[in-house]
Amino acid sequence: MTCVLGMIVSREREIRNFIKTKYYRIQGIFGNKDSNFVAEWKVNEKSKMFENPKLYNESGFKREQDAKEFIESLHGRDAIISELKKTKQKENAPLLFNLAEIQNECTKRFKIKPDKTLEIIQNLYEKKLVTYPRTDARVLSTTVAKEINKNLNGIAQKFNDEEIQIIIKKMIDEKYSTNLLNTKYVNDKKITDHYAIIPTGQGYENYEKLADLEKQIYKLIVKRFLAIFYPAAEFEKINVTVKIKENNESSEENFITSTKICIKNGFLDVLRQKPNKQSTEKTQNVENTVDKDEKNVEEHDNKQGAVENSNLDVLKSLKKGMEIYIQNFEIKEAETAPPTRYNSGSIILAMENAGKLIEDEELREQIKGAGIGTSATRSEIIKKLEKIKYIEINGKTQIIVPTEKGEAIYDIVNNCMPDILNPKLTASWEKGLDMVSKKEIEANIFMNKLENYIKSKFDKLVVKW
Repeated sequence: MTCVLGMIVSREREIRNFIKTKYYRIQGIFGNKDSNFVAEWKVNEKSKMFENPKLYNESGFKREQDAKEFIESLHGRDAIISELKKTKQKENAPLLFNLAEIQNECTKRFKIKPDKTLEIIQNLYEKKLVTYPRTDARVLSTTVAKEINKNLNGIAQKFNDEEIQIIIKKMIDEKYSTNLLNTKYVNDKKITDHYAIIPTGQGYENYEKLADLEKQIYKLIVKRFLAIFYPAAEFEKINVTVKIKENNESSEENFITSTKICIKNGFLDVLRQKPNKQSTEKTQNVENTVDKDEKNVEEHDNKQGAVENSNLDVLKSLKKGMEIYIQNFEIKEAETAPPTRYNSGSIILAMENAGKLIEDEELREQIKGAGIGTSATRSEIIKKLEKIKYIEINGKTQIIVPTEKGEAIYDIVNNCMPDILNPKLTASWEKGLDMVSKKEIEANIFMNKLENYIKSKFDKLVVKW
């Protein structure tokens, strides 16, 4: 519990002490008035700005004036398409829910606390609608996978939800395979006591008695489950590099753009809120930046999507080596952004992964096994920290901040036994206990190490008279 408080206080102080820094990016508009695309300048080894102290990072200047002077130096030059790469990518459906993942998802979607999510899923379990909720696994066992058609048939025959029935009908019409045995969704080695949370295909006599929120969470579990039977989503990605070079100079400047468009929805038809809407995604070259003129995320996304759709045909028509007209250069003011605060869902994921809030779910799965607490105890840790007034959780946003009391406790512990605040230490203890339970090490060896460690720490605290 102490190390979780440490994670929250450390994050809060990092945000509190963060100083925003403005910098200036340069974008080039290439093509003619009716058919153009935007690309962003990025320094390269042949650039005259390479390792120049005027740069804030590889794609931004510290001062606006320096950015303006750089743009002036580019006028009158010719531009060519120096690199053009078109690739196709496949993306499979995400792994199934374990308790931590669905707690995080429900916090994001419904703004509810992890213990509330557990309470609801426990109720669904007791009504025989879903499998056991207190699980860390996100895969199925081989035994369960062999019998998975029972779950599917139950949903198809008894769950009277129009959207779910459309999803299942497409599975049948398209003859999607239900054999999961050789897929990433089945792995006996990644299961300790219980497999992932999935619908049982039973208990529908209890469904109508559920509250609306319970129905929504049940449907969330069903859709995540059905998505793994759908084919991969397919994307076409286009990477373009525009080179600007002056004839009598050896330096060259690169402007880069990258666009990704979904060409086959696959499992996105199940999980995406608007499955029939073609989506695009623009790759950002600068992390942790916020454009000054972005009023909110939704407005930015809508604007970005419109730009991408109008320019996709232009990017597809490009050929390597062709000259391209430079329409204009623009300076975009940006600023660094502090890390985000934990919410009651993301802190659960951070606890699961020893304090590392990892967005990539595949990476989360790979390093799993050294976390803080268990699937059954993590939400209770957060609940207790709130109860004893070490932290506060915003009821509308679920954002977590430490209280004055919580920060005072943190400072005391940090001055006396700072190791206790390190999530990796707690994770190593959890890992040791897990190894004992699996008979990978002797219990007395683990206990001796633990006792010696604790004794060494307390010896430093004891004042000898």
